[in-house]
Amino acid sequence: MKKVLFLIILLSCFSSSTFANELTFGEPIVTSAQIEISTLLAEPSKYIDKTVTVTGVIVGVCSKRGCWVDLASDAKFEKLRIKVRDGDMVFPLTTKGRQALATGKLKEIALSLEQTQQHKALLAKRKGESFDIASVTKPMSIYQLVPIGVKILD
Repeated sequence: MKKVLFLIILLSCFSSSTFANELTFGEPIVTSAQIEISTLLAEPSKYIDKTVTVTGVIVGVCSKRGCWVDLASDAKFEKLRIKVRDGDMVFPLTTKGRQALATGKLKEIALSLEQTQQHKALLAKRKGESFDIASVTKPMSIYQLVPIGVKILD
């Protein structure tokens, strides 16, 4: 009986201290540079290479190296990828569903027409939708935030 009681106490201490900790990566968050993700993505060219801070719920995490997280926007069906070089910051899979703040610089990844077609075809496939590759006639850009600091809240 004493062993069972000890085990229960040990597990409760372990779970409360490990799963609800605030995590901080890199430099402190710059709260004065805070902007809504929807505002950032509405006119991304205004924010390229400028320091901004965004906040959102983590809706995706890199399962291989923890090198990126996707933050849900304040607008429906919109998200922003927070991407680091492999190993610079390692985001645990357990952070999915938690609120995060990230300070960094917005970067543009300009895709060629062929890359844009492949990207849009992949997105359609993931959604189970049909896709006509010929319907894509212009290249697009993808935007990511390269962070200098990330804070994942309890």
